Order: sequence, then structure tokens, then C-alpha cells
Amino acid sequence: MQQYFQYFKTTLNNFTLPSRFTFPFYYEPHPLCEIAANELQKYLQTQTDFDHNFGIDPSKKGLSIGKMFGVLVVQNQQNEIGYITSVSGKLAEKNIHKKFVPPVYDMLTKDSHFLEEEKVLNNINLALEDLEDNNEYLSLQAQYLLEKKKATADIQEKKETLKAAKKERDLLRKKAKIKLTSEAYATFNEVLAKESLEAKYFFNNVNRYWEHILNAIKEQSSAFNNEIELLKEQRKTKSALLQQYLFEQYQFLNSKKEVKNLSQLFANTIEQNPPAGSGECAAPKLLQFAFLNDLKPIAMAEFWWGQSPNKEIRKHQQFYPACQGKCKPILTHMLAGIEMDINPLLQNPAIGKELETIFEDENLIVVSKPSEFLSVPGIHIQDSVYTRIKQQVKNISGPIIVHRLDMATSGLLVLAKNKKAHKSLQSQFINKTVQKRYTALLDGIVTDNKGTINLPLRVDLVDRPRQLVCDEYGKPAETKWEVIERKNGKTKIHFYPISGRTHQLRVHASHTLGLNIPIIGDDLYGKKSDRLFLHADTLEFKHPITNKKMRFQKNAEF
Repeated sequence: MQQYFQYFKTTLNNFTLPSRFTFPFYYEPHPLCEIAANELQKYLQTQTDFDHNFGIDPSKKGLSIGKMFGVLVVQNQQNEIGYITSVSGKLAEKNIHKKFVPPVYDMLTKDSHFLEEEKVLNNINLALEDLEDNNEYLSLQAQYLLEKKKATADIQEKKETLKAAKKERDLLRKKAKIKLTSEAYATFNEVLAKESLEAKYFFNNVNRYWEHILNAIKEQSSAFNNEIELLKEQRKTKSALLQQYLFEQYQFLNSKKEVKNLSQLFANTIEQNPPAGSGECAAPKLLQFAFLNDLKPIAMAEFWWGQSPNKEIRKHQQFYPACQGKCKPILTHMLAGIEMDINPLLQNPAIGKELETIFEDENLIVVSKPSEFLSVPGIHIQDSVYTRIKQQVKNISGPIIVHRLDMATSGLLVLAKNKKAHKSLQSQFINKTVQKRYTALLDGIVTDNKGTINLPLRVDLVDRPRQLVCDEYGKPAETKWEVIERKNGKTKIHFYPISGRTHQLRVHASHTLGLNIPIIGDDLYGKKSDRLFLHADTLEFKHPITNKKMRFQKNAEF
């Protein structure tokens, strides 16, 4: 244990220990955590214990991968204060390092069950590749496709001929019925019926011929196909068994020395199966080591070190909360019985704040929403623009809400007082005829004067409500922007969102492929402040009844 327990290099005489442990999913780092993180970062800048490309050293070549690191301030059995550190996942393809606490379960241990089973799976994959790349098999596959193409064309041609002949016989019957006697017509109709039967027989023979040709090729391929299917089934079964084995090996302690594995911890979640990488994050590693070695957790923080990934937003040296999807079930168990800071998501930030009415008539109302004020009721907090307007406006009916602003965003909202007005206003938003403008203050200097950002967005399934940039599954998101002012290292900017995706402006501002500068006060994609400096200042639409153009403006107070 002594290897991992580190004494602070900084004198701690002027620091007070926190009375409660960090709420891991939303926090401001305690000063002791900031000191520990700073000491760890100095180590990362100068260490020679491992070789890993974080993407911040231009001299390093090859794939760059940033990492999340964690620090846990602890008190040992001698009442000494120190800290332990960890890294999420593997580092330099290893799990065991001089500075960082070991994983909850080390699947990379020599001759481990995981590595042995991984070899078996790799051998199955190699066998599959050999079969699927076999020249004889590939030749049979190509031959089958060629003959299938010929068969489809030939059968279609014969089908068209059959249809044309039937049409011709029907025409002949009509003419014969007029010209021939009943007896002669009956004889003639028998001839036509015989022709029809012969044509159908011929067509069926064509189908049987091609079926014979294709089945012969299938028969030749069957030995390959059967072996391929057998190997795939073996791989599927072995993968599932290995996954379940790993879930059971990841066993997590809490302060009461109670143990639960991954399968148990995720059994009552929506997904039921743990997401990939569960248990490998920095926070569970730190707490596991502390509980195993009778260290009392005092405070914890995690920060990103290195280049940001392509999809999510992670800024170098910036602190981040634990993720919801992978870590919440684990940390809920591990921190059971430990008094923590209050979950801010359970507190109503709108207490004492009022909605300002900008305009109101019998069909709609336009209000200015303060920051940290919900547009609609949340899971834990009901107070919102919706509930306030329901209480404030008499005889209001229908869905009311037409569009929303993030809780942290301030600015203009239009609400409908009846179904007819709601339908008209909603249609304008759907058809993108509503003009919107936002003002934001960015935490840095934007060098260009204006531009357009196109980055498709989707929710981060393991860390809601954060959004990811995703070309494959993301929905199109477009934002036009122009700089208004540059001052004191900050940039005031106007955003004109063409689409209305969740957190669109915040992600487009902060992402490396966007402006790469977060909005000040963005607690998800930037750094916390006293507020999010994003304000919906202009709203323009047509009145739902009179069709008259209406424009409202409420300038940002920053």
C-alpha cells in the first residue's frame, strides 16, 4: 500500500478537510484535490515510467489517446492525510503502474483465464478469416452471384413472355367468340388452353432448371458455410461466457466491506448488462483500493489529460464528474453509508427567480427565462416555466410549450395559450421559419469573424445528458455565427441555430471541430462559473392568428 499512498508536497496547515465526501456526479474540486491533481500533472509532464502518446507532445508520432486520471484524498490508520491516484482503463497497454493504484480486476495478468480464452477467440477469428478468404469458397460465392443474376434475368424474361402470350390469347378468344360458331369456338378455346398449359409447363421447367443450377453451387459451398456458422456460434457462446465471467470477477467493496459484482450492480438498470469498460474508470479503482487498505476517503476529483477524443468533448487538464452510465450503479454501491455533498440536481435553482413577461395577448405569451430555470418540469423538480405559466395565466389550455431552452440558458420563450395557437407556432418551428438569435461569451479568442458549423449530434448513451458529435448516428445540426466583440481574452458572439438539437450551441462552441472554445460557465463542456453565459436574445415568428410578423428582443446582461 505504501507504494501508492502519497504525502502532499504542499504544507496543509491552512487547509480544512471537507465535512462530507464529494458528490461524484456534480462537484467543484476541493482545494486538496486540486493540489493533488497539480502534483500528479507535474509527474505526468516529467515521468519516464511509461511511454504513452497523449497527443500533447508534437514530437510523438502515432495514435494519440487522452486519458482520464483520478485523485482521492485519504486518511490512513495513523490519521495522516495523503492521496492516491489512478487512470481510467489501460495505460501504455498495461494495468499495473508505479504511480497508479491497480485495477479492481486485472484481466491482463499472465496466464489469466481472460487471456487464455482470448487466445481461443482469436484462433476462432483466424479460422473464420481463413475460411472466408479461401479461394475455392470465394470462387463458389462469385459463381453463385453470377448464376443468380442470370437466373433472375432469364426468369423475368420468360415471365414477360408468358404474360404477353396470355394477353394475345385473351384477344384471340374475344375475336373468335364473335366470328366462330359455338362448336368451333369450343374447339379453338381448347387449342388455346393447351398452349397456356404448355407455356406454364415450360416456365416451371425454367424455374426448376435454375433452381438445380443454384442448388448445385450451394451444395458445393455448404461444407464451407456449415463450418463458418459453427465457428460463429462457438465464438458467440464463448464470448458470452467470457463476458459473464468478467462481470463476476469485477467485485466492488464499500466502506461496510459489502461486495457486489458488475452483474449484480447492473441487474436493476434499464440496460441490465454493464456497458463496455464498466469498472475500469478511475473513481471505482480509487475507492476499491481505499476500502481494501482501510483508507478513509476524504475528497475525490477526476481530470482529463491529453488530446480530446473525436466524438466527445474533453479539455486538457480540466476536471470532469463521473459518468452516469458506467459509474453510477457502481459508485452508488461503493459510497453507501458515506455522507456526501448534497446532489444539486435535487435542489430547485429557480427559487427566488421570476419570469419577465415581454408580450401577452389572448393567444400567446412571450417571457424572458432566467438562467438556471427549467423550461418544463424535471424528474425531481416541478418548478418550471410551464408550471409557472399554468398558475399565472387563466383559461390557458392545450400543450402550451412550443420550444425549450436548456435550464442553464436564459432568454426568450414563446408559449401558446390554446391548441390553435400551439399548432401554428409549432408548425413554424418545425418548418424552421422562426428566426432565433443567441448571444454567448466564449472563454477565449475566436480569430475568424463569422462562419457556419455543421456537426451532427447524438446523446452520449453512457453519460446523459451529454451530447456527442457522431457522423454515423448523429442528427444534422447546423449553426451560423458571427463575432460581436473581442475583449480581455474573451469573445462575445451571436449564434443563429438553423436546427434545434439538445446542447447544440454549447457543443458547437466547445468541440475541437467547432470553435474549440467553450461558452463561459458551461459545466458540461467547459468550466463552471456563476452562470452559463448563453442568452436567447431575439425571437421572430408570425402571429398564429393574425399572421402578422412579430419580433422580440431582450439583450443579454453580460
